Amino acid sequence: MAVVDVSEELKSLSSTMESIEAVLDLDKLRADIAVLEEQAAAPSLWDDPDAAQKITSKLSHLQAEVRKAETLRGRIDDLSVLFQMAEEEDDPDTRAEAESELTSVKKALDEMEVRTLLSGEYDSREALVNIRAEAGGVDAADFAEQLQRMYLRWAERHGYKTEVYETSYAEEAGIKSTTFAVQIPYAYGTLSVEQGTHRLVRISPFDNQGRRQTSFAGVEVLPVVETTDHIEIDESELRVDVYRSSGPGGQGVNTTDSAVRLTHLPTGIVVSCQNERSQIQNKATAMNVLQAKLLERKRQEERAKMDALKDGGSSWGNQMRSYVLHPYQMVKDLRTEFEVGNPQSVLDGEIDGFLEAGIRWRKQQEK
Repeated sequence: MAVVDVSEELKSLSSTMESIEAVLDLDKLRADIAVLEEQAAAPSLWDDPDAAQKITSKLSHLQAEVRKAETLRGRIDDLSVLFQMAEEEDDPDTRAEAESELTSVKKALDEMEVRTLLSGEYDSREALVNIRAEAGGVDAADFAEQLQRMYLRWAERHGYKTEVYETSYAEEAGIKSTTFAVQIPYAYGTLSVEQGTHRLVRISPFDNQGRRQTSFAGVEVLPVVETTDHIEIDESELRVDVYRSSGPGGQGVNTTDSAVRLTHLPTGIVVSCQNERSQIQNKATAMNVLQAKLLERKRQEERAKMDALKDGGSSWGNQMRSYVLHPYQMVKDLRTEFEVGNPQSVLDGEIDGFLEAGIRWRKQQEK
C-alpha cells in the first residue's frame, strides 16, 4: 500500500471517528457518568435493589461506551506511527502488522458507526423479546426454542444481562412461546430489526420418514416502558388469572398458584409471568410487559397514520429471515440480503452481522 494512499485512508478514518464522537457526544456521556457515579456511591443505594441495578447497569454501559471510543481514537492515532515505522525501517513484518491493524480498526469503526444509527425515540431502551411458535407443529415449537437460545446466547457473548419472564412449553418438544428481557441500554434499538417471521427449512427430526419440513416462528421486540410513557391501565379492564407455574421435567415447578396471566379486555392482549416466587411480583412483571405491548400498539397506530399521510409509506414485510439446513446450509435475511453459510454458528448466537445489516437497512428506508 502506497504511503499517499495510507495517508488519505488514515485521514478518512480520523474524519469518520470525529463524526462518531460528535454523535455520541462524549462530553455529555462523561457528565452522565459523573452523576451516576455519585448515585452509585450513595450509602442508601441498595435500599431499592431494582433502582440500584439500573443505576449500576447504566453506569457500566456508559463507561464501556466512552472507553471503547477513547480506545478506538488511540488506535487510529497510533496507526500513522506504525506505518511510518514500517516505511522508515523498510520492514515487511512491521508493514504487515500495520496493515492488519488497519483492517481491524476499520471493522471496529464500522461497528461503532452502527451504534450512532440508533437514534429512534425508543432505541436507547432495554428490550422485551417475545417469541412464539407459528405454523409447523412440533418443528415450529422446536424452532421457537432454538431462537430463544440464539438470542440468549448472543446476549451472553456480549455480557448482557437477561431475565426470562415466562415460557410456555409445548407437549412433545420445544416451546409455544416465551418472553424475556435484555437489560442493557440500546437493546431495543439493536434487536428491533429482528421483529418478524423467521422460517426454518430442514429434515424434521420428528418425522419418522425423514421428510423435509418448513416451520415458522414469530419474533416481537418491544421497548421497556418508562414512567414518562403515561400508559394507564384501568384495573377494571383486566382479567387476572393465577395458576401453578411449570416447566419440562418438573423444572421450576411451584407448589402454590404464583404464576399470573393478565388479559387486557379492550384489546384482547394476554401476558403471563411465572419466574418470580410470589404472585405479587409476577403480577407486577406481567403489568410491565402489558404496558410495553400497549405502548407498541400505540406506536404502530401512530406509524400507520404517518404512512397513510405518505401515500401508503413502505412496509418491511412480515417474513424476514430464512434458516435453511437442507438441502444446503444458509441463513439469509430477506430484507438486507445479508447471508451466512454456517447456520449452526448463527443459532449459537453469532448474529451481529445480521443486526448491523438490519440497522443500516432500516436507516436507508427512513431516508
